[in-house]
Amino acid sequence: MEIAIIGAGAAAVGLLDSLDPSAVEAVTVYDPAPLPWRGRPYRPDLESVRVNVPPEIMSIRAGDREHYGTWLGGTREHDDERLGRPVPPRAVYGRYLEDTAAAALARFARTDLVRDAVTGLSLGAPGERITVETAGGRRTADAAVLCVGGGTAPDLYGLAGAPGFVLDPYPLERTLDDVPADRDVAVIGSGLTAVDIVVSLAARAHTGRISLVSRSGTLPHVWQRPAPMDVRYLTPDRMATLDGPVTLDVLEGLVRKELADAGDDWDDVAGLIAASMTGDPARVLREQFALMDAPLPGRRIVRTATHTAGPVVWRRLPAADRRALRGHSRMIANQAFPMVPRNAAVLLDLLDAGTLEILRGPAEIAASAGRFRIAHAAGVRTAGTVLNAVNPPAHAVPPAAAPLVSSLVAQGAARHPDGGLGVDPGTGRLVVAGRPDPRVLVAGDLAGDGPFLTSSIPGLAALAARAARSVESLAGRR
Repeated sequence: MEIAIIGAGAAAVGLLDSLDPSAVEAVTVYDPAPLPWRGRPYRPDLESVRVNVPPEIMSIRAGDREHYGTWLGGTREHDDERLGRPVPPRAVYGRYLEDTAAAALARFARTDLVRDAVTGLSLGAPGERITVETAGGRRTADAAVLCVGGGTAPDLYGLAGAPGFVLDPYPLERTLDDVPADRDVAVIGSGLTAVDIVVSLAARAHTGRISLVSRSGTLPHVWQRPAPMDVRYLTPDRMATLDGPVTLDVLEGLVRKELADAGDDWDDVAGLIAASMTGDPARVLREQFALMDAPLPGRRIVRTATHTAGPVVWRRLPAADRRALRGHSRMIANQAFPMVPRNAAVLLDLLDAGTLEILRGPAEIAASAGRFRIAHAAGVRTAGTVLNAVNPPAHAVPPAAAPLVSSLVAQGAARHPDGGLGVDPGTGRLVVAGRPDPRVLVAGDLAGDGPFLTSSIPGLAALAARAARSVESLAGRR
């Protein structure tokens, strides 16, 4: 069997690692990126741009929490002492993805990496080979897996083209080179990308004022030290096999049981999470920082389950419950994607020194006479540089993949109402003319049936493993 993999980021690495070479003989990967396998986040960059999670949560091999840690080799070079785990630069993680891809590719009889973007897939009749179209020509395959990455960051204030405005800040080693140390800087957003920017400016001894401009004005939570957890109810398998309708009430009941068995209380955990959305962000950050070593496991369990069981239960929730969760999207993201303690310590130092401020609530930002004017309830600020830290929404179609998606829609594939493409929730197969096509799989955020949170590495690894099983089942029928 011969398959085409479209996209060479983390999802593609997880897919290659999961595929059984006895079922798949030949693999062709299509991606025009100059550095395949790394995707957007894990290209070479500043040392200050770190992986934001412990190694056991960054394994691209589904079901093997030690795979990445083993690759790191037990080095303490990049330890975050407060977390008790290594937090290497993201470029190091990029090398891990490259090495994992190389080892996986070596297992197949034939492989090829085509450095072109795919502009279309011609599906033909069911059971026929698929034609993969690029600017360089056409090839055929028995099946295709779409491992397309995320979309383009939104320009919320219409600043594109203005001198000093940066829509996509990565890699920071390039964008921050143009920022003098004494220049006042505004950062749009207050999530993990904003934290990366602030920490990297601090690492370059920046002395100008840094203003985070954010409607919510809330910062990500702070990672707690990892601790053993015996999760019984909030597992992907349990979510997939629950009898009867799955609602938020049913889910809350399971959360309460899980936390009670672990010696914690859901009301306390929920209250702590809700309280983090109000009040002074600096005070909330200090409180989060102080809870790093808190022994109660409730928040750790909820955070882990958000990434592992969350995507499964999301697909089973009724539309009304999904809408209810979307109303708390920022609160959920803050606890699901925390910052590492070393970054929290930097932010606290800058807040205490008055170098960093958080402008919370609506604002207007406009380019004016070579600078930027920021009108806010806290007063008017000016900045010489504005860096966008608002990430693309989940399921956004990147511009480079628009021709591919259009070609599939023209052949009967459905756009999902939440963005991306419609897929069969159990297999990840693309739905074409109302039926899942076993020849086309989607592994990544282009699958529109997933949660509103951008997929984490565990989520991508799980989607990749699901796609691999579907490809292998197709091979078994041949």
